Amino acid sequence: MNAIIYCRVSTRKEEQETSLARQKEELLALSAAHGMNVEKIIEEQASGYEVEREGIFEIFDCIKEQKIDAIVIQDETRLGRGNARIALIHFFAKEGITIYTATQNGKLFLSEADSMVLEIVSIVEEYQRKIHNLKIKRGMQRAVEKGYKPQRNLTNRDKGSGREKKEVPVSEIIRLKQNKLTFSEIAATLRGFGYEVSKATVHRRYQEHMKEEQV
Repeated sequence: MNAIIYCRVSTRKEEQETSLARQKEELLALSAAHGMNVEKIIEEQASGYEVEREGIFEIFDCIKEQKIDAIVIQDETRLGRGNARIALIHFFAKEGITIYTATQNGKLFLSEADSMVLEIVSIVEEYQRKIHNLKIKRGMQRAVEKGYKPQRNLTNRDKGSGREKKEVPVSEIIRLKQNKLTFSEIAATLRGFGYEVSKATVHRRYQEHMKEEQV
């Protein structure tokens, strides 16, 4: 099990620096007791109410670059306080990363209130995904109903949905706009075919094209 040890204190006072050293020692012992391979030790002096911390960004980078299974902390307040704490706990849960704390001598056990908040957040995110997918489906259906034939007009279909394309198909934006689709529906339709574009990008490209036509 690969782990990151994260130690944090809120100020740069001398006694806080002593606390950092103590946290590090305890967390190394906890990691060894659970047979963890410590990939990195991150020490930080920053407020727990802020998510924008260098130490947290280091954790994000490690997760992106290598296989991390666990985060080891003194207690959940070291990870963060207030909304920042809940946000980070939720993020690690989504990434499949287990949080271990020295105070609980093992996996983090959440209070009933915290568990309820995280469950609500997960439900909201799931419905947001459903709404997003429905918007894409609706945009594609409207385009096809108005005579749009994606199999003829879009290239690179073999690369699969969701793959990022470097270029936005301006000609398809114009064609869909002529079929009376809104910019939001055009963006949703193109995303359904793997073009990662926003409504703002579609609108900007359309306006650029119209200016070129006028010239």
